[in-house]
Amino acid sequence: MKGVNASAPWEFTLLGFSDRPRLELPLFVVFFISYVATIFGNLTIILVSRLDPKLHTPMYFFLTNLSLLDLCYTTSTVPQMLVNLCSTRKVISYGSCVAQLFMFLALGATECVLLAVMSLDRFVAICRPLRYSVVMHQRLCLQLAAASWITGFSNSVWLSALTLQLPLCGRKEVDHFLCEVPALLKLSCVDTTANEAELFFVSVLFHVIPLTLILVSYAFIARAVLRIQSAEGRRKAFGTCGSHLIVVSLFYGTAISVYLQPPSPNSKDRGKMVSLFYGIIAPMLNPLIYTLKNKEVKEAFKRLVARAALIKK
Repeated sequence: MKGVNASAPWEFTLLGFSDRPRLELPLFVVFFISYVATIFGNLTIILVSRLDPKLHTPMYFFLTNLSLLDLCYTTSTVPQMLVNLCSTRKVISYGSCVAQLFMFLALGATECVLLAVMSLDRFVAICRPLRYSVVMHQRLCLQLAAASWITGFSNSVWLSALTLQLPLCGRKEVDHFLCEVPALLKLSCVDTTANEAELFFVSVLFHVIPLTLILVSYAFIARAVLRIQSAEGRRKAFGTCGSHLIVVSLFYGTAISVYLQPPSPNSKDRGKMVSLFYGIIAPMLNPLIYTLKNKEVKEAFKRLVARAALIKK
């Protein structure tokens, strides 16, 4: 194969939005504010959930895992993106690209499984309330959380290895703002049909199956909630589930549109915008979604602030 460079390149150029230079300054401001808000919001949820004994429940344990995941998710991509938006030479080293690819795949797959686990927790809490503490005991919660992380990272090892073993040729320009599988496959000199089929299979496995389990869980939850006699009880049940459903819709809706939609003339720009949404905007929105209507988190935050004020005195 003429022009093939099977050896690893020193660096890649991330084209990102370089074809629209006027957008770079506004995007830098938006991404920087979103990143700071993501760090603050998710760290707040982690601290409040761990420091307030009243929030030491399975629901907030899984929410803490989701917040930690979102922190890692954005940190694996946004700092490099901010550097490139300020620079005329928009490059990323080969090692950083590999790390970014691995973490993005691992954390994305982990979130797919974790959201399904969180729906299971809500199913047991609402449909089996008398057995909730017995079923969702601490050991099971730790096992479910560990299974989510291990499954996600195992998937990333496999997909990353399949992608990185492909020979590359020509200019190492990634038409994206991060090192993602679909963008890297376009740099290969060989037929990537098998890789695309494997990516589609993994996408079905980690998106469609968990989403189906979530929808089935919520079908049972809706039936159980409608049987509750008091309006206050129904409102509280829907309130605890509504936040999770919004997060599920944001994450799965955008992720499926990237990995399960057939290619189209506009798929390049669509993929960039959708990746921006589920990689940056969604992690920023998650803490707001879970706390705006959550009295327990609000009260716990007030207690934490009051305790800190007393310590200062």
